[in-house]
Amino acid sequence: MADIPTQPVPQLSSGLPGVRRWPRTGLMLLDKSFYVVAAAAVIWFVYYLVTFTTQNGQNRLLLDGPPFLQFTGVTLLVSLFSIVVATLFGFIGALGRLSRFRVLRWLAATYVEVVRGTPLYVQLLIWYYPIAQLLANVGFDPFTVAFKFMTLLQSNSLVPDALNGYFYGILGLSFNYGAYLTEVFRAGIQGVDKGQTEAALSLGLNGRQVMRHIILPQAIRITVPPFTNYFITLIQDSSFLSLLGVFELEHFTSLLAQPLNEFSQKMFVFVLGAAFYFAICFPLGRLARFLESRMAIAY
Repeated sequence: MADIPTQPVPQLSSGLPGVRRWPRTGLMLLDKSFYVVAAAAVIWFVYYLVTFTTQNGQNRLLLDGPPFLQFTGVTLLVSLFSIVVATLFGFIGALGRLSRFRVLRWLAATYVEVVRGTPLYVQLLIWYYPIAQLLANVGFDPFTVAFKFMTLLQSNSLVPDALNGYFYGILGLSFNYGAYLTEVFRAGIQGVDKGQTEAALSLGLNGRQVMRHIILPQAIRITVPPFTNYFITLIQDSSFLSLLGVFELEHFTSLLAQPLNEFSQKMFVFVLGAAFYFAICFPLGRLARFLESRMAIAY
């Protein structure tokens, strides 16, 4: 055995005709070019803001900046409430999809397919008109309930006139995204190895303890990236609530741009509104990457 000469194993790519390995310098140049393009885009955007921010002797950024911040906060709050309720819908739907009872599985599957197969635009209108009217006929009105509750706190002036739009808009968004999160949670739960469940049951844990201590911690790690993606999309889709009279970021942007005559001025307002959306969504994407990396350490 000692007399057998050893030869270096050739690279796989060298034995295949027409296949060339990408040089390391090429990857470094590609990486550096990305940062160059990103820096150029930032410089162009700053130049664009400086060029169009002064119109008719007024600084539009200083003039419109505070209301933009205010309605950005409204959009963020509406999105946070919606994602919380959507998470509840999604978790219930996932349990229904994984249920042992055929009726529950059928109901959950119908909910997912119908909601994902119809436009959000139509769903919001259904929530705001027929469903709201049906609830009003049985004596439930969100504005009246909130007004009476805030009256006890002597703060009923804080109840907005478009409260019904906020209420049914949040329900509509939550119901829609709950269907998508149903599949996300179902895939996350089923992505945990069944052998771990069997091992936990053999150690004497009941089904609830297995779900809480074994399955859910690992399923959360799996579902963080798609969950964050849907949350970012929900923030952008919250602009549909302007159909229901909700005064949020997109509604304010459209009203601000509507009376302007020049296309460049209109475009500046819409770009500025998009920048505020980006200011919300980009940190969420970075936070998701951070959480994903931190959760991966334990596994």
